[in-house]
Amino acid sequence: MPSRSDLPWWKRCVFYQVYPRSFLDTSGNGVGDLNGIRQKLNYIAELGIEGIWISPFFKSPQKDYGYDVSDYRKVDPLFGRDEDFKMLLDEAHKRGLKVLVDLVLSHTSDQHDWFQESRQSRNNPKSDWYVWADPKPDGSPPNNWLSVFGGPAWSYYAKRGQYCLHQFLKEQPDLNFHNEDVRNAILDVIRYWCEQGVDGFRFDAIIHTFSDQKLRDNPPNTSGVSMTQFGGPDLYNMQQHIYDRNLPEAEAFTKDIRKLLDEYPNIKALGEICSEKTHIDAAAYCGADKLHSAYSFELLKLGFDKFNASSFKKAMEETAALDFFWPSWSFSNHDMIRSVTRWSKENCANRSALAKCLNALLLSLRGTPYLYQGEELGLPDVPLAFEEIQDPWGIFLWPEWQGRDGCRTPMPWTKDAPHAGFSSAEKTWLPVPQSHADLAVDTQERDANSVLNVTRTLIAWRKEQDDLISGDIAFYDLGEDILCFRRNRTLCVFNLRDETFDIELPTEIRENLKLFSLIRSGNRLRLNSFGFGFFSI
Repeated sequence: MPSRSDLPWWKRCVFYQVYPRSFLDTSGNGVGDLNGIRQKLNYIAELGIEGIWISPFFKSPQKDYGYDVSDYRKVDPLFGRDEDFKMLLDEAHKRGLKVLVDLVLSHTSDQHDWFQESRQSRNNPKSDWYVWADPKPDGSPPNNWLSVFGGPAWSYYAKRGQYCLHQFLKEQPDLNFHNEDVRNAILDVIRYWCEQGVDGFRFDAIIHTFSDQKLRDNPPNTSGVSMTQFGGPDLYNMQQHIYDRNLPEAEAFTKDIRKLLDEYPNIKALGEICSEKTHIDAAAYCGADKLHSAYSFELLKLGFDKFNASSFKKAMEETAALDFFWPSWSFSNHDMIRSVTRWSKENCANRSALAKCLNALLLSLRGTPYLYQGEELGLPDVPLAFEEIQDPWGIFLWPEWQGRDGCRTPMPWTKDAPHAGFSSAEKTWLPVPQSHADLAVDTQERDANSVLNVTRTLIAWRKEQDDLISGDIAFYDLGEDILCFRRNRTLCVFNLRDETFDIELPTEIRENLKLFSLIRSGNRLRLNSFGFGFFSI
């Protein structure tokens, strides 16, 4: 087993995702900004974090809150100036923090200069930079492809007399990656940010970069498997997406990306892979000549009904079998219902214990952990009224689902300050509920047993454990409610239920390394509600 010092930096460290809109507002407009991130770098560093993934802050009309880019090289004035990012990057590096920027490659905003030119005619220099197609003879869209956010994936533009593909919002037209000029332009964007000194990239929706040139219809999804997180009927998941995403050309393009990145020392590339085959697809985008790592949605979309030892065992063992693949894991992000809500009953009275357990588990898995802002506080998802919803996806699906805003509400910094210290504005872009203010950073700082302080302890401890960073993983069967596995010579035990269990530990346990919410007597162990512990074997 290699020691942690033998591994590249991105395999050793714990990452922290910052969603800029909701981290800290320093301008008083109710929206977080880059200077807000800079002001809280000490907080991030003191967590023990060594890498930050920052969601998009580029110039954008904000139809999809930054994931609709109108200029890849400019900071949106909502978040500050170009110079503010440079200062943020410099200050992060002074604290030993690596910075990943979140690049959306598959599509742009319809306000991007590229699209504004492309839409004008069928014969301008950028006419083929987006996916355009003629209507069917009856005037309907070219095929049956659907948008992730609802409805057809095609919008008609009368000036060209053609439909344009958008796999997300209609304001997010898809680039035509079959065009070499487009691929080169995107590579130039990546090079630009490498030259700015960033430490790596999270590539959003990378499986959507290429679509079928023949525009063949997707077949129906007859498997009964839904990728939705709300469990209700969803048009998009009524199809097998074999022609509009995840094509072999998308995997091949990662080789071009890696060739460019290899010109710069120590750059890391992370891919977002959202597909039915989860870790198998994620691994296909990675390798010595592709992306360094990727994460799937296998655990991010895991519902309460499958929150059990078997689900984690399956994900970990199948991923570990792909020995060339170094996975990345997260339980929550800006698109998903927060894990303490997703993995607990509605009336759960001990969510703080669950939050500690989940953070300990995330930090124990084989691969690189990504902690979403607020997970170190144990924040639950926020139920919102319809008039509070900003997410266009949530508006489309209401009332079946409120969309992604419940996990995007502002960070609570100070319990008794307006908007929990997030902003001095009269109104923030999303509300801060009292339930989150009660979990504010200043309150948890004063409690040695808070989710925040336990998470800090766990991250600091993990840094000293070669087993947890580079060790293999093997599982013990202690039932569906108890997740038990070994990372080389360290045994990790987690109670996944809000009740007490007595279990018999494997006989080879020698000594206790660290205990949380459990009592040991010989090889008998009493695990309290969501209790967990680590043992040397």
